[in-house]
Amino acid sequence: SVPPDAWTYPVKSVPWDPSDALDPKLSEIRDERGYSYADIITVHEDHLPDFENKVKAFFSEHIHDAEEIRYIIDGSGYFDVRDFEDKWIRIWIKKGDLMTLPEGIYHRFTCDTDNFIHAMRLFKGVPVWTPFNRPQEEHASRKHYVEAYVEPAKAE
Repeated sequence: SVPPDAWTYPVKSVPWDPSDALDPKLSEIRDERGYSYADIITVHEDHLPDFENKVKAFFSEHIHDAEEIRYIIDGSGYFDVRDFEDKWIRIWIKKGDLMTLPEGIYHRFTCDTDNFIHAMRLFKGVPVWTPFNRPQEEHASRKHYVEAYVEPAKAE
């Protein structure tokens, strides 16, 4: 386990208590980072149409061409991300967590044993949910990610 202050990987998690629906900290972060659109997704068999296929799609390793931001309203699950050696790192997210994944990072998502997560998806500008399944080494977002994070880490 890596202490949070020693973590240099480009995945961020900012915990806080989401007890207030109009959370001022969330508003501040939205303003600071320029998040202009949000929606809510509930991943549970009673709420998500075509649940089995959607869950399989979330678990396929992919990248996005924009930062991925999730604020967990309730429930929990796992984001798996690739480290600089292409090994998996599993990140457990739960109620109150805000997580960002940089564009171009290989990742996947799965629910934990409760099979339930209720999350706010935040976007800069027009929302885009397009996943690009691996391999995507020639994709502009992947190239940017490798140049910005992987190459400097390997040079250390």
